[in-house]
Amino acid sequence: MSFVIGVDLGTSAVKLLLVNKKGEVVHEVSREYPLIQEKTGYSEQNPEDWVTQTIDGIKELTTTFPGDTSEIEGLSFSGQMHGLVLLDDQNKVLRNAILWNDTRTTAQCKEIYQSVGKERFISITKNLALEGFTLPKLLWVKEHEPDIYAKVKTFVLPKDYVRYRLTGQIHMDYSDAAGTSLLDVAAKEWSKEICEQLEISISICPQLIESHQNVGKISLEIANQTGLSVDTEVFAGGADNACGAIGSGILSEGKTFASIGTSGVVLSYEPTGTKDYEGKVHYFNHGEEDSYYAMGVTLAAGHSLNWFKKTFANELSFEQLLDGVGEVPVGSNGLLFTPYIVGERTPHADSQIRGSFVGMDSSHTLKEFARAVLEGITFSLNESIAIFRENGKQIDTVYSIGGGAKNHDWLQMQADIFNAKIVKLKSEQGPGMGAAMLAAYGSGWFHSLKECAEVFLEDAETFEPIEENVKAYEQLFILYKKVYGDTKALNDALMAFRK
Repeated sequence: MSFVIGVDLGTSAVKLLLVNKKGEVVHEVSREYPLIQEKTGYSEQNPEDWVTQTIDGIKELTTTFPGDTSEIEGLSFSGQMHGLVLLDDQNKVLRNAILWNDTRTTAQCKEIYQSVGKERFISITKNLALEGFTLPKLLWVKEHEPDIYAKVKTFVLPKDYVRYRLTGQIHMDYSDAAGTSLLDVAAKEWSKEICEQLEISISICPQLIESHQNVGKISLEIANQTGLSVDTEVFAGGADNACGAIGSGILSEGKTFASIGTSGVVLSYEPTGTKDYEGKVHYFNHGEEDSYYAMGVTLAAGHSLNWFKKTFANELSFEQLLDGVGEVPVGSNGLLFTPYIVGERTPHADSQIRGSFVGMDSSHTLKEFARAVLEGITFSLNESIAIFRENGKQIDTVYSIGGGAKNHDWLQMQADIFNAKIVKLKSEQGPGMGAAMLAAYGSGWFHSLKECAEVFLEDAETFEPIEENVKAYEQLFILYKKVYGDTKALNDALMAFRK
């Protein structure tokens, strides 16, 4: 039997899947690493932590592997998007990585529009200039840390750095490059125009490759550290959302998924790079060659639930916290939550908006608050689905992955709020499975990713919308959308009191 490894380099942990030719997950390993948050809005990590934990995770996989590790033919990656890793001329890391959820770069986003022009920028990158993306971070370092910037030879994204440490080769795939704000998405090349307008040398942009492309074998040093064969092939991999799309079978027009991890994503397949959403949602290159996807993002999806549990019910497990939320009526007895606790992305690109509980009274219990958090996260995702529908997309089936697929009450809530059939996959591994599928396809197991999906992926459960719940949520959604406008001025004023 042959095997591949999918490495999913997330925000809080790296997850590794050992997958056989039937698409079965034979073993999985997870290794955590810390966030570094020195100030409000700052979010960084030490890239060495990613490497150490990935190597340690691979070593555990090989230690428990019953056969010859030469049967593990290849590995590929899924990675957290947008993070900036700066390397010098010896490919040494110059500073901590600045992550996707870092929001210090509002001034740099304004600079991008002033230099390039907002409409022109969107026409090239298909996206707004947002604090979380890579280019504003690069400009921030250029302005605030000029000594470090002067030493920059190249920049990479998180999974690209880990792959470099395993192979000695530096590349960036199109799906991750699309999230840097430096890629001409339709042309699939670095934008000379943006680089010139912002006085960034295009030479620091790494070589671009396809997600399934072979970038070499692991080094002898890594083979010795992990127990893998030196013949293990390494494939480029993709952005976490692109890999989540692959791992959910979102490989043809009309297919959509909702992923609830630290952030939340609604993603829908696009066959070309020519559709114009005017920056209302993200538009990126897919991990499937010459394909694209549109995507809306909730910055604090699972993060909102984690925050709520840690702050108000830390002694409970997630299962205990959510036990019984299905017994709470639609609308949480008049309690509404907006998940803007770290700002928001879609449809409000606003780093200063903050979350709210609206309608609280002394009758509300922990269960109502917990359900309100779930409903608020799902309402935020529904704003992206509404944009897709307004632009002519038919969305009647949504594949649910991530934390939101682990609770039946939440799955039914998604069906009711999205007014669509929700499908839970039998093996819900999302980005990690997508990475494994890229390795399987790259290794020649299948002629296409679609063929791979037919073997690897299987539906398990479906949840149909309940008509009376749909009608109630349609009314609540109108109220939910009002909260942003009604609280924006208050939140902007409160920023003066933040330390």
